[in-house]
Amino acid sequence: MIAIKILKKYFSSYWIRSAFYTILQRFSLTLFGLINFMVLVRVLSHTEMGIWALFLTVTSVFEASKSGLLKNAHVRYVSSSDIESEKVAIASSSFIINLIVSIIFIAFIMLGSEWLSAELNADLALSSMLQWFIPGIICMIFFSHLEAVQQSYLDFKGVSVSYLVRQVSFFILIAANLLFKAKLSLNLLALYQFISILIGTITLYMFTKKYLVHKYAPKAAWIKKILGYGGYIFGSGIMGNIYSNIDKVMAAKFISSSSVSFYNTASRINGMVDIPSYAAAEILFPKTAQASAHEGKERVKYLYEKMVSILLSFTIPLAIFVILFPKLVITIIAGSSYLDAVPILQLYMLSSLFRPMQNQAANLLNSIDKPALCFWINTLGLVEGLLINYACFYYFGFYGAAIGTLITSVLGTIFWYFVMRYHIGFEASAIVKYIAEFYKTVYAGLMKILNRKEA
Repeated sequence: MIAIKILKKYFSSYWIRSAFYTILQRFSLTLFGLINFMVLVRVLSHTEMGIWALFLTVTSVFEASKSGLLKNAHVRYVSSSDIESEKVAIASSSFIINLIVSIIFIAFIMLGSEWLSAELNADLALSSMLQWFIPGIICMIFFSHLEAVQQSYLDFKGVSVSYLVRQVSFFILIAANLLFKAKLSLNLLALYQFISILIGTITLYMFTKKYLVHKYAPKAAWIKKILGYGGYIFGSGIMGNIYSNIDKVMAAKFISSSSVSFYNTASRINGMVDIPSYAAAEILFPKTAQASAHEGKERVKYLYEKMVSILLSFTIPLAIFVILFPKLVITIIAGSSYLDAVPILQLYMLSSLFRPMQNQAANLLNSIDKPALCFWINTLGLVEGLLINYACFYYFGFYGAAIGTLITSVLGTIFWYFVMRYHIGFEASAIVKYIAEFYKTVYAGLMKILNRKEA
């Protein structure tokens, strides 16, 4: 009973509750993504794994960019409104934009996927997968809308559970396919993605229906306002998502689709390090938006510095371990046939030390109503990344994108440092101080536990 009371007390806190569910969501996404990858990498060829990675890149760039257009604006405006009719108008307007953007993407798949497939040296396999996945894109209209509705009420539970259900469903479908010894084609994988999203959408609806009023009342003024706020975030999201996948895209373009499988292997492992960073971005967004409006720049500065320091406290030891034992990690995750990815993984781990500051900085600019600035910085970063990666491919060949990623990460962090210093008074020394405090707290806690056991 005491334990239950303590848990209830902690879960009454926005930070503890939202952190738990958001990290659960990110962890389940990455963990089951990694498990699914570990299964597929032992079944599919290097070329098929490369094409699968390109499929996930194209669909995730679209979905993440669309989320940037709609979810942030939806969450911001609904969470700050107390008028029920206004909330209905915001949700309805967000949904209609969601629908139109998805229809445009489906039209691109129907008309331009063969061109894209040829440009990325994926024959017609990528085009075929995208066309098989069109029902999944339709399902994602409802999934992403329900996700935005729930998070606009600062509720993260249903979203976390539904993402977990999606990942588990996809794993079960793959496992069943292998159990019955049926051939696992790339088109079947696209179909399984659709089925898992459908199951996840139904699950999310069950959690979100208490927030739905089942009224549809879009207003032109709100559509314009959402696009005005989310338009820059949408553009920024596209730039940022292309930038984060530029290594795989350029490897496919300048080397081959099979080379993407090695970069994807390193990215999967590196993704484990990024779980806290992306989870923190979702938790921090509504809080920094409120702090910016009601508590001033000093509070925003504190939230940013504290979050970056906590993220780095987790990232640093993980990165050091992977850099020291890359062959062991890759052999366990992907098998010995992917050991050529060792240098890529080591360079990615070095790059991961610079990402928390950049990820949180971009998110912070959006939350304090500076999406235009974030868009132009991300655009500049994409251009810089393209040029540096192209030069690195030219001079270093196969490992060029990994070297280019590290260079752009260092340069990007330096640039973001000056942006944050100008806008919120960011101090790098505060990060060092908070990291030291975090490790001291952890050490003190561990010593306290050990002393209790000895007693």
